[in-house]
Amino acid sequence: MSQEQPRRHQQKQPIKYGDIFNVSGDLASKAIPPVDADMMQTAETMVFGETQKGGPAAMMQSAASRNERSGFVGHDDVTDAARDQGVAVKETDVPGIRVITEKVAGQVVGQFVEPTPFIGAAIVEQNAITIGQALEATAHTAGDKPVDESDAAAIQAAEVRATGSNVVIPGGLAASAQSAAAFNAGGSKDEDKIKLKDILIDAAMRVPADKVVTKQDAEGVMSAELRNKARVAAHPGGVAESMAEAARMNENMRHQ
Repeated sequence: MSQEQPRRHQQKQPIKYGDIFNVSGDLASKAIPPVDADMMQTAETMVFGETQKGGPAAMMQSAASRNERSGFVGHDDVTDAARDQGVAVKETDVPGIRVITEKVAGQVVGQFVEPTPFIGAAIVEQNAITIGQALEATAHTAGDKPVDESDAAAIQAAEVRATGSNVVIPGGLAASAQSAAAFNAGGSKDEDKIKLKDILIDAAMRVPADKVVTKQDAEGVMSAELRNKARVAAHPGGVAESMAEAARMNENMRHQ
C-alpha cells in the first residue's frame, strides 16, 4: 500500500480585493498584501481600540497571510492604491448615530453603525434610529456615489414610509433625488454629477414627518432599490443598506 502523503491544497490564485469586498476598478484586481492589511489594522485600532472581529482588517490579514504563504506577495509588499491613496477608518457623528466607514483607496470596504444617546421630537423610542437619520447616515457612508434611478427609488420609498403619504413632496428628498438622477443620466462626467451627500446630508431635518425604522421599512426600501438596478445587489453603505442596518439595530435595542 502506498504511504504517499496527501498533497496539501495549493492556492492557485491570489486573493484579490474584489474577491472579498464590493470594490471596483483597478483595486478589485489587486492581490491583498501584508502591508495593506497592517495599515487597516492600525487604522481600526486607532478608532475602535482594537481590531474588529470579522471586520475588514481581520479579513485582509487572513487574505494577506494566505497570499504570502502561497508566494503571491512578499512580506513587505503594498499596493500602489493603498500607498498612494491611503487606508482610512473615519468616524462621523450623525444625530442619534455613530457611523464608522472603512476605506481603501477611497473605496468603502466596511461600515459600522451604532446608536448614540439622542432625544428629539422625531424619536418615537429613545435612542432608536429614524428613517431620516438612516438617510442622513447614507450621506457619510456612500456620499460620493452619483445619484441614479435606484437611489431615487429607494429615497422615495423611504420618504413615503416616513410620512405615510404617496405624494412626492415638492422640494423634498424624493423630488430632489429624482431630479438628480435625471440630471446624472445625461452623461455628465462623474465629478460633475450630483452625489448622494448633496441630497441627504441634512435628511433628518428635511423629512417633514419621521418614524423609527422597522424591518418592514427596510425591506420596502431594499425592494425599491433593487428593482431599479441592473445588478441585483444593494450599493455598499447606500440607502437600502443603511436602512437595513438601522432596522437591525432598532430590533436589537427592543430586545435588550
